[in-house]
This record gives sequence, C-alpha cells and structure tokens, in this order.
Amino acid sequence: MTTEPLLLAILSNRLDRIVREMTNTLLRAGRSAVLNTARDFSCSIITSDNELLASAEGLPVHVIGTELLAKAMTELHDDFREGDAFLHNDPYLGNTHPADHAILVPVFFEGEHVFTACAKAHQADCGNSLPTTYMPGARDIYEEGALIFPCVQVQREFKDVGDIIRMCRRRIRVPDQWYGDYLATLGAARIAERRLKELCKEYGREAVRAFIRDWFDYSERRMIDAIGKLPSGRIVGEARHDPYPNLPDGVPLKVTVTIDSAGGKIDLDLRDNPDNYPGGLNESQACATNNVMTGVFNSIDPDVPHNAGSFRRISVQLREGCIAGIPKFPHSCSMATTNIADRLVTLTQAAFANLGEGFGLAEGALGMGISYGVISGEDARYDNESYVNQIFLGSTGGPGGPVADGWPTYYLPVAASLMYHDSTEVDEQKYPLQVWEKRLIPNSEGAGRQRGALGSKVVYGCKNNPMTVAYTFDGHENPARGVRGGMTGQGSDGWKTDKAGNRIAVPMAGTQVIVPDERLVSMTGGGGGYGSPLDRTAELVAHDVSEGWVSIERARNIYGVVVTESEAEKRLYLVDEEATRKQRANISAVANPSNS
Repeated sequence: MTTEPLLLAILSNRLDRIVREMTNTLLRAGRSAVLNTARDFSCSIITSDNELLASAEGLPVHVIGTELLAKAMTELHDDFREGDAFLHNDPYLGNTHPADHAILVPVFFEGEHVFTACAKAHQADCGNSLPTTYMPGARDIYEEGALIFPCVQVQREFKDVGDIIRMCRRRIRVPDQWYGDYLATLGAARIAERRLKELCKEYGREAVRAFIRDWFDYSERRMIDAIGKLPSGRIVGEARHDPYPNLPDGVPLKVTVTIDSAGGKIDLDLRDNPDNYPGGLNESQACATNNVMTGVFNSIDPDVPHNAGSFRRISVQLREGCIAGIPKFPHSCSMATTNIADRLVTLTQAAFANLGEGFGLAEGALGMGISYGVISGEDARYDNESYVNQIFLGSTGGPGGPVADGWPTYYLPVAASLMYHDSTEVDEQKYPLQVWEKRLIPNSEGAGRQRGALGSKVVYGCKNNPMTVAYTFDGHENPARGVRGGMTGQGSDGWKTDKAGNRIAVPMAGTQVIVPDERLVSMTGGGGGYGSPLDRTAELVAHDVSEGWVSIERARNIYGVVVTESEAEKRLYLVDEEATRKQRANISAVANPSNS
C-alpha cells in the first residue's frame, strides 16, 4: 500500500493537531507557572518501533531523542498493556535530565501496540537536596538528590500506582503542585491515546502503517535535498563554557561536522571533548544528540520535517564518559538541558557559517542568569504556605542569521524561542515576588549585517519573608560570538543590591537569600551578529536608533551610519546618506589600509 500525496499531507497534519491538543491540555491544566505560563514542556508521538513521528512545537531539547524513552519502556516492560503509563526521568537511560518528568503511554488499537504518547514536563521541583532543579555543584547523582525513575510504572489499568505517587509527594517540595502537574502531563498523554485510537479507527491500521513508512521516506528525501544544497567538506566548531564550580578553567568544546552533499549525509563527532567531571554540567546522551542535531536543523531548510525519517541522514558520534557524550553513572546530569547544551547548539550552527555566505547562524546568547532563577520560600500572604518555581522573566538575545536579525524572545538556544515569557502580573500574584524593572539593554547586540538581538535587564525582589533564589550563568567571560564579520554580543552579568543600594557581587552559579528592600539584578547577553555591520541597511540602523536599541554614537562608530532627528517627529531618526557614505568609507579605510 502506498499513501496518496493528499492523504500524506492530511495525516501528517492530523498528527500535528493531536500533539498540539496535548500541548494545549498541559498548558491549560498545569499547576506550576513553569508549565502554565513559561511552557517548559513538550509533547510527541512515537511509533511502536520507537521512532519519533510527530512533535509539532516541542522544544528541540525535549523531543529529539524521545525515541530513547520509548525504547526503555519496551525493553524494560515486555508485558506492558492498555491502561499502563510510565514515569521516566533517568538521564542514564535516555532522558534529558532529572527535572524533566516524562509520562509514556502505550497506545493500543485492536489489541496491538501502535504508538507511544509522550508528554515531558520540566518540574518546579524534583526532590533535589536544594530547592532548585539545577545543581551545578553536585559532584554526583547522590549529592544532587533528585528522585530518579528509570521508566517505572505509574499507572496500571488507568489507575495510579500509589507507591510511586506517595514517594513523589513525600520527597518533592510543594507536593500538591507536583501532583497537579503530574495529572496535567498524564492527561496530555491520555488525550493523545484517545485521538490516536480515533485516527486508526477512521483510516484503518494498515493505512496508518503505510502512512508512517511513506512519511518517513518522504522526510528522508527532503533531508537529502537539503543536505545536497550544502557544500561537501569537513568543518569544526569550537567554543568554551565559562569557569564554573569544579571547573576553574571552563570547558573547551568541539564538534567536527562532515558533510557529504552527494550522499545526503551529515556526521557530527563529539568524541574529542573532555571527560565527565564531578559537577552538574555533564550532558546526557539525549541532550548531546539533540543539541548538535538542533544546530544542523537551524542551518537548513526549516520546512524539512523533524522526525525519524530526516534523522536517518544524520549520525552522531558520542563517547562514553564524556562531558558532551554518554554520561558514566553516577556523574550528575542536573544541568544537561542548558549551559553545555546551549554551547553545543550554537557552536554547531556557527560552524556551518564557515561554509560560506548564506550558511549557518551566529551564536545565540547563553546562560539562564538570575532572571531564570528558581525561587522558593514561604509566602506570608497565604499563612506562610511553601512555594517553589522557576521564573522566566528575561530572555537572552537570539543570533543573527543570513537573512534576519536575532529574536529578542530567544530565551535559550535549546528552546528555539518556543517557550513563553512569564507574565509579570501573574508571577507577582502567584508568588511573593516584586518585579521592579524589565527592559532591553541598548547597545548589547552583536552588530552585524543582520544583528543579534538585545539582551535584557530584569530587577526583582521579594515582598515579605526571605526568598531563596538559585541561579546559574554562562556567557559572562565567553559571550555569543558573531560570524562572517559579525560582532560579539554583550556578555551576561548579575549582582545583588542591599537596602542602601550598594552593589554586591555574586558568583556565576549559586544561591542567594534576599529580604525585602534587597534586589537581584539580571543582565542577559546579546546575540552575535552575522556579516559586517558596515553592510547593514542604513535605514534599519536608523530604525534601531529610533527604537532606542542602538545609540547615535554606536550607529556612527560601529555601523558607519550617520542619523539626524526628524524635524517632523521627535525621536524619529533618518539617514544622512552623504555623511553615511563618507563614514563607512573612513571606517573601511582604517580597517583595510592597504585598500585605501
């Protein structure tokens, strides 16, 4: 049986619609703000052969590699049946990191396992020894402290396994919040189960099987075509993570990319990286794989489907016991979804820029910073009720690309702008949080023909009882770099101010306890630029000046654009074309004296 082209399009969109319904369910039903406001979760559908079929708008760091989760389910539970559900957060068995709880539901039709529905949600708390889901200083999984579930059964015959639920409610902070998030995640997977059964009933099992085969083959052909547009060759991407606890010199990172355009294959080699270390930055296998694959997909035709068919044309070489590979138990993978992960995404896409004009992207800004902190404490407004949640109040600057500026809503390279920005009002209502300032930082972009996005400044404090804030940085010493003549974005920073307004330095990763009248300041980095800033369209520079994103002086000195204020409208700046031509000629002459 061969699937007709029209039916191929219909069924692929039906599957995406199912995933979007899963997503809407989790977003609307989630209890914690990290789910119902920031949308730090992803949903996907996997075949019975453990291949990723559909993920719609899932975060790249979550969905590429979900087949490893389904594989664990089928290998560990050879007697799974309808009504079962499994809880999986084991980073040594295919999950991303312990704070991502994945619910797997095997979907049966006429007694046969046909799909696995997966909903993966970042937790407000996962039982770590400290009130945070990120433990950069944890020497191993034991010091980290998270409850680890290596694909354990959490439902049987559609009913909770009480032992597992009681374990979570006893260990995880704010247990009612966790249980609400669990029900939302489970509900998303059960919605998919229902809809996939309806799909099989409507079209028939054999037609659906044929579609899966043909959809994967079509996706593979699209990937072959996309790779065929790249020059063949071997390129290397290198970067360095900032110094961190137990890593005083930072972490050098490297990916070797081999492109066979005629054969339609890309090989990504991460084996030449440092060994696992006693700390929380170690990558999991799922993250190391999806990070570099994300860098590839960022650099090709965005219409190529993201599924097991297109994945056939990419191979990833990993080494066991490597910080950017397969972790060796019991090394901590607490922060596998950020930091090193973000570096791998950006160094891969930046490496593609070495292929020539029009390829790759600059580096996006890195590091969550204080504006992404995990807040916890007791809220005096509600009888000192406990709270814990990660906030998402700022955003790092997105990278400049061949045809577009960076996005200011980038968040992090691993999230690809798919997460949501917290509502200040919702956060202040839900938690004893006071946000004093949120704005973009002028002149923080990596200048370029297409500039990187600006970083953001966020200032916040607490309303009543002391508040604990756990946070991590990157991109302070090694900010996002530009490519093809583009410039580096401004680095990240952060500090604390006391009641008198004095600035107090804070470490790059750690925990701060603040009281009313103290404030935490977060400065996220700007994205790198693509191409020379002297080639940027002058009218775009004038627009950036009018918006307050770029100063008049920076426009003149970096972009070579001279602007004057409009007589008809204040703060509207126009290009002085003759002065700009001379300024750009002068800058070029200084930069290239032999050509002047």
